[in-house]
Amino acid sequence: MSVQEPGNILGFDVRSVAGIPLRFDELAGKVVLIVNTASQCGFTPQYAGLQKLHETYGERGLVVIGFPCNQFGGQEPGDEAAISHFCETHFGVSFLLTEKVEVNGANAHPLFKFLTAALPGVLGTQPVKWNFTKFLVDKAGVPVKRYASMTPPEDLAKDIEALL
Repeated sequence: MSVQEPGNILGFDVRSVAGIPLRFDELAGKVVLIVNTASQCGFTPQYAGLQKLHETYGERGLVVIGFPCNQFGGQEPGDEAAISHFCETHFGVSFLLTEKVEVNGANAHPLFKFLTAALPGVLGTQPVKWNFTKFLVDKAGVPVKRYASMTPPEDLAKDIEALL
């Protein structure tokens, strides 16, 4: 991780599913939707809804980023190549996918440590509860809303439009 600006995500970085560095400072001026994903989860069909958001709002400045994670029931066991192939062939995913990360615990990616502290979940609990937890970030890189796994991507459209 690079040095983080207080209160926003613009100081973070990660590698794409293809191993290419992604610097979040390059996302300044964009609305960002960050989602921890998994290929063998009951919520996996949400990939289609995330792709639809990407297609609908991408040209207007939305960046959808999926962070594959195997911390919940071992539901993302594959390597990056397998994850990428699955997402492309089953859901036509063309939005950004990152390397596999942890979202909770001592080895959690620093971005998720920041997001969960900035936007605690139900009753103020910080840890991500399950796959497909979503974090919406404004154009300044400030986290504005957290959504539970069961919230379908299409339910975020109104909030995304308000930020665009």
